[in-house]
Amino acid sequence: MKKKPVLSWMLYDFGNSAFATTVMAAVLPVFYYDVAAKGVDQSLATSYWGYSQSIAVLIVAILAPILGAISDYSAAKKRFLMFFAFMGMIASVLLAFVGEGDYLLASLLLIIGTIGFSGGNVFYDAFLPEVSDEETIDKVSAYGFAFGYIGGGVLLAVNLMMIMKYEWFGLPDSLAGTQLAFVSVGVWWLIFSIPLFKNIVEEKKVYEKRTTSYISIGFNRVGKTFKELKHFKQLLLFLFAFWLYNDGISTIIKMATIYGRDIGIDSTALITALLITQFVGIPFAFFFGWLAKKITAKRALMLALFIYLAIVGLGYFMTTALHFYILAVCVGFVQGGAQSLSRSIFGRMVPGDRHAEFFGFYGISSKFAAIFGPFVFALVGQLTGSSRLGILSLIVFFIVGILLLYKVDIEKGMKEAQEYTDPDKEPIIHT
Repeated sequence: MKKKPVLSWMLYDFGNSAFATTVMAAVLPVFYYDVAAKGVDQSLATSYWGYSQSIAVLIVAILAPILGAISDYSAAKKRFLMFFAFMGMIASVLLAFVGEGDYLLASLLLIIGTIGFSGGNVFYDAFLPEVSDEETIDKVSAYGFAFGYIGGGVLLAVNLMMIMKYEWFGLPDSLAGTQLAFVSVGVWWLIFSIPLFKNIVEEKKVYEKRTTSYISIGFNRVGKTFKELKHFKQLLLFLFAFWLYNDGISTIIKMATIYGRDIGIDSTALITALLITQFVGIPFAFFFGWLAKKITAKRALMLALFIYLAIVGLGYFMTTALHFYILAVCVGFVQGGAQSLSRSIFGRMVPGDRHAEFFGFYGISSKFAAIFGPFVFALVGQLTGSSRLGILSLIVFFIVGILLLYKVDIEKGMKEAQEYTDPDKEPIIHT
């Protein structure tokens, strides 16, 4: 394992996680509601925010596997990563120019920024098997998440200070503090992306003879990926498990704030809990990387999922801000570990020359699967009149996911990936 490429890879997560914390989770939602959508009916403002999120996720879900397939074909992962990263950075900075009533501009920049953030992550994830090896992949993946927690959490804390204590930064009001926070996200992301752009050299490949456009190649290879999954039985079984338990995890992330508000917890406590999750997640992301080496990645992941079952139970009985803080600590224990171990387990069972393509499928499948958790949460809550029963319904996703994960044989999955030969592969020639 070469230390400089690994550190450079992890620093990218340190930088781009600021977009996830400041723009997607904490600052922009409030700014959108209070400033960008000022004068718009409150329910409409909330709906417009939801539509913007849905459009962004849909575009990313469609683009991810196509871009991954094109990237594998052209061996241009780093160029694609840079393109999408700069898209996200620029969108973050331009949010500073959104004023009162500019909700359409804010929505457009959110969509562009989210595409940049998520599209870039397809190629970032695909570099994981290249900067690590069989012995270090769990550790490197976990460290990447830990660096993300640190970078996103540190800048979020600074951004909140810019907004609440704007005079400390020589700013006239909290609005100026919010605008500066958006600019800082783009700058932070850029600074900590430079090491990756400079130090990681993509693996040299020979190219297949191309007789059609990259877009056609991308669509054809995505269709082929769907068909080929039947040859990777353990990988497919893992994906079914991942879709279920990750849907439960993503629903907790998406619905926690609304659920907390619904039971009467104030916004200050909710923001504080977000910071708690970020900083508790730092040491435990490292911990799960270490634990995977001691007891295997699969067992460490299953432990994290059992803790999520306890989190759902705690959420059902939660009544006070203190309970919400405890919930935030528990989520911090396992959120990074579950995500990083899922990524590294998947990476182990992917064919060596198809990383970006399969990680693209990994991304799109998890996004489409994530539709069902919030839907079930909302439906159960609506039918029963209790959001507590809505959160309790997530137990099903975790239990079934754990049972499927238990049946996954990672070693056998790795063997399937190594032995698979593409029957339709054309002869490879230099161009």
